[in-house]
Amino acid sequence: MYSSDQFGLSCALALPIDDDLAIDYHRLLAHARWCLDAGCSSLTVFGTTGEGASVSLSERKQILSAFLSAGIDPSRQIVGGVSATSIGDAVEQTRVLNDTGCHKILLAPPFYFKGVSDEGLYEWFARVCERIAHTALGVILYHIPSVTQVPLSIDLIGRLKTAFSEVVAGVKDSGGDWAFTERLLVNHGDLIILIGDERHLGAGVRLGAKGSISGLANICPAVLLKLIECGKEDLRISDLVTEILKYPVTPAVKALLAYCKQDSRWSNVRPPLTQLSSEEAAHLTAAYRSIFPTEGGEMRG
Repeated sequence: MYSSDQFGLSCALALPIDDDLAIDYHRLLAHARWCLDAGCSSLTVFGTTGEGASVSLSERKQILSAFLSAGIDPSRQIVGGVSATSIGDAVEQTRVLNDTGCHKILLAPPFYFKGVSDEGLYEWFARVCERIAHTALGVILYHIPSVTQVPLSIDLIGRLKTAFSEVVAGVKDSGGDWAFTERLLVNHGDLIILIGDERHLGAGVRLGAKGSISGLANICPAVLLKLIECGKEDLRISDLVTEILKYPVTPAVKALLAYCKQDSRWSNVRPPLTQLSSEEAAHLTAAYRSIFPTEGGEMRG
């Protein structure tokens, strides 16, 4: 079985986009360094908050090369998101990460076909795992049904864990269903279980979760680190997540980044996502100021 050491806090890194939809590498590297300096153990790139499904293979290579040039160690400090519908594309995205030196990938299920069976999902994941088994990569299975509409069942995770014990390292649970999270921790606590819904982070840590891959780590990593270290509750986090969930999550996180950094370009997203309207952004940032009245300038500079 893959070692389930403490994972810590990984920032689901948001991706800065210019007005012409090109990636802004200066802002990306500056923000990545800020997250690491703020205590994040790693950066998760090409995930949901990082708009990974909208990042081409060539852009992935360029981003990873930029991290390497900036002195960010991919073996320790980068988790690479893989989002593909074909087995071949998933393997190719994985190859790029492996060639760069990454040791962990966050593998989403194939998301185009809906209503598929556990057997079909098992076959898809199995073919991917078979083709990357020669690498040193650890696979973190990504359960985020609100986005993929393809949930990972407790039984499916168990089958994959058993069949690919040298490959499957853990699960990121972004389902937001505490009953599922409890079952996941009870049945598969030998894996690295990561909490994606920050409202459940403290309770998850108390039951054995190893940390989090978190979009909110773009905004308030210090607060989240206390939840991971102590397993306590912080109602401010629950309140902030509730406010963010009133809007599409990735544009909402980027609207908060734009506010905290006083840099409107952080609001940019790639189609088919759209920015929050000015009214929506104003409501969200007002809620943030109310929840964190003394920390709104934490990120500036």
